Amino acid sequence: MARALRQHVDEEILDRAAALFAQHGFEQTSLKALADAVGLSKAGLLHHYPSKEALHAAALEFSAVRSRQVLDRVAALPLGPARDRRVLELLTDTALDRPGLVALLFRPVTTPEAHSAEHDALLSELFAIDPSDEERLIRVTGALSALAVLSLAANYRGEKTSWRPRIVDTCFDALGHAGSAG
Repeated sequence: MARALRQHVDEEILDRAAALFAQHGFEQTSLKALADAVGLSKAGLLHHYPSKEALHAAALEFSAVRSRQVLDRVAALPLGPARDRRVLELLTDTALDRPGLVALLFRPVTTPEAHSAEHDALLSELFAIDPSDEERLIRVTGALSALAVLSLAANYRGEKTSWRPRIVDTCFDALGHAGSAG
């Protein structure tokens, strides 16, 4: 029981820290701002993570683990609309549960200095993006942008459950699958 509680607390800390890192970047995010965001003193936060660097690394790793979990769950599905829908469902669930992580995951799309080859590779694997297929890349970017904005709005409004299917449908449509059975 205590282990599950500790894991939940760590995930909450990582999610809130990820949101700040996504919004302000690593350099502009202070330890005090991180502690305030998670409701701890600086000493209390440092009890969980020994430094801002360690917290940032843990948030990035947590986001990578969540991404790999999505990839693992869809790896056996054939490419196409059904797989795209399942990826969107899983990413939407993560976004609604951990909005900070999603903000951190999408930072490379909107912030040139945060761009990474690893991020591109993950998106290519999740959505089967051929580097020469510019339309698919634009559609995936649009779908993920919609997912990020809509999931944040749903969290803000307290409408996670009622908005979930609409978020998935909107993102699915953005991929060019409007009217496909899902």
